[in-house]
Amino acid sequence: MAVGKGSTLVYILIIVFGIVAFGLSIAGERRPSTGTLNTDLSDDTYCVYETDAASGYGIGACLLLLCLQVVLMVVTGCLCCGRPLARGGSRACTIVFFVISWISFSIAEASLIAAARDNSFHDRYGRPTYAKGISCSKLRKVQFQDGAIFAVSTTILNVFYYMCFTQASRKRIDQQSTDRPVNSTIAMTQVDKLGTHLDRAI
Repeated sequence: MAVGKGSTLVYILIIVFGIVAFGLSIAGERRPSTGTLNTDLSDDTYCVYETDAASGYGIGACLLLLCLQVVLMVVTGCLCCGRPLARGGSRACTIVFFVISWISFSIAEASLIAAARDNSFHDRYGRPTYAKGISCSKLRKVQFQDGAIFAVSTTILNVFYYMCFTQASRKRIDQQSTDRPVNSTIAMTQVDKLGTHLDRAI
């Protein structure tokens, strides 16, 4: 990828990883619930779950979002390790989208990991989870829904982050190419003046 130019491949990777992560989150959320509502001796209501593939969907979505974030940070130098960006609106937008995308990514990862962990916990041990007025399916789906929402927001924010980053990089290159002729002209002028002074001295 040329510096200062957006790569179509990077855009494709961001969108594909984000869409697949969203799809896996929805698959985990829409997986038919196998929870059964029971009542203990104290008349408290609790849920007991059977094995399903929701945990695998959650882990898959989590890993895809992580790959998306790693690829983008490697391409952009994590904003702090690459070449400096040109000052202006593009750099400000790059910083804003960078921060917000990481916040959205962290929430998505936390939601998906929590969903996968809870499902795995139920699948392995079958321990009761007290419903407290909420349906068994609702207890299982809400974390996947949060993960799906923030997976989409992370994808969109990363697209805008990379777009602003490439614009700021391009402006930096344009500024450097503009400064070089000016610096060369100044240097030549100084050489001419020095030559004139030497001629007069001789």
